[in-house]
Amino acid sequence: MVFAAAKVLLVDDRQDNLVALEAMLQGLPVEPVAVSSGEAALKRLLVDDFAVILMDAQMPGLDGFETAGHIKRRERTRHIPIIFLTAADRDARLALRGYAAGAVDYLTKPFDPWVLRAKVAIFVDLWVKTQQLRHQAQQWARLAGAAREAVRLLDEPHLGPQAAQAREQLRAALPLEPEPATLRHLR
Repeated sequence: MVFAAAKVLLVDDRQDNLVALEAMLQGLPVEPVAVSSGEAALKRLLVDDFAVILMDAQMPGLDGFETAGHIKRRERTRHIPIIFLTAADRDARLALRGYAAGAVDYLTKPFDPWVLRAKVAIFVDLWVKTQQLRHQAQQWARLAGAAREAVRLLDEPHLGPQAAQAREQLRAALPLEPEPATLRHLR
């Protein structure tokens, strides 16, 4: 099955930074989606799924830390990795604030574009693998349901000994039911 390109949410109040981020991501199998505020990011997250978020930490209005807090509180978005980007010097308190807000990384400008690309590529690869697992889990559920229905149909008493043999083979082939929590995080 072919999946849609992974989307990367770019959040920065400066248009020139958004253009630079889009340029850095060229050539990666991603669809960059640029927004200029934390509020716009939250709205976009209501309708689209993203592999990773690249977010400016310091923006007017809802800053990156506050935006990340909202993202991490939502069930639908709490698992999306956030990489903070900031022009502030290497202030350890800002980095700690970023990690406390749920960031997986915190990069200060100027940063190496190849390092950023490598980090994004890793999260995109994880997102693609998650999509594949979700698809396989859905396939498994459909197949298991069909097998259970076949067993039910073969339980008819008038079908004879061959049906009983087929029923037992199907029962033996049915996998154990997955625990709901195992699949819940893939949603």
